[in-house]
Amino acid sequence: MASTSQAPVALITGSSRGIGKVLALKLAARGIDVVVNYKSNADLAEETLSEVRAAGADGMTVQANIEEPDDIDAMFDAVRAKYGRLDMFVANAAASAFKPVSQLKLHHLDRNWAMNVRSFVLGAQRAVELMDAAGGRIIVVTSYGSLRAFPTYASLGAAKAAAEMYVKYMATEFGPRNITVNAVNGGLIDTDSLDFFYNRVPGMAPMSTVIEKLPLGRPGTADDMASAIDFLLSPSAGYITGQTLTVDGGLTVVAPPFWSDTTGDLHDAVFGAAAAASDEG
Repeated sequence: MASTSQAPVALITGSSRGIGKVLALKLAARGIDVVVNYKSNADLAEETLSEVRAAGADGMTVQANIEEPDDIDAMFDAVRAKYGRLDMFVANAAASAFKPVSQLKLHHLDRNWAMNVRSFVLGAQRAVELMDAAGGRIIVVTSYGSLRAFPTYASLGAAKAAAEMYVKYMATEFGPRNITVNAVNGGLIDTDSLDFFYNRVPGMAPMSTVIEKLPLGRPGTADDMASAIDFLLSPSAGYITGQTLTVDGGLTVVAPPFWSDTTGDLHDAVFGAAAAASDEG
């Protein structure tokens, strides 16, 4: 039997931890019921749901491997059975093999497409079916590999670029139904994925040498990303669609030579002033 709750309903894939969990709690604080999707760790998903309820909302957990179309269908069927509708869909879960293009095998390519592109398209199709005349919101989480090329990220970066292009087409087609579709593109975000890429991919450059080149000089946080997504899901963003909001501390606006590589008076012109401002504060 469908719930009689009038609260908005959001489905977030991969929301048992990381960005998805932080977003779930932000939405719960706004009175939005949250469907917590997870692949394998039911305990973490239940913890997230408990925190959602403690924040004043309700929700449910749904196990689904979004690489599998049947699992995607079952996930949305569960939402329909409990709520009868959906107001927000956030395609957050992602995974890929980090290898040079020359080392990508057929199974890497197929799983990458299924996980990062096909799941978004199939999920958006099902989400739209559950959105009523009031419309809704669709967000896909992408990353700076869609905008810049760097070692071993080709498979995921190309998939994220494809997802961002789908955002434009979806925004065009779903707009007449008052459904907005956007992407939030993350830079170096301090999550398990960042740790895996920089600390467990053999031969990868030290993370510190990359962080020091960012204009803001620090990695982003899950809260930075979740706040941007929360904004695009809010009433304040009702006239924004077909866009990619980049949350990267300035990563994609800089180019060599980097300020962190300068020396002497030129280096001090930026970093000396920053240190002085910090001392005054």
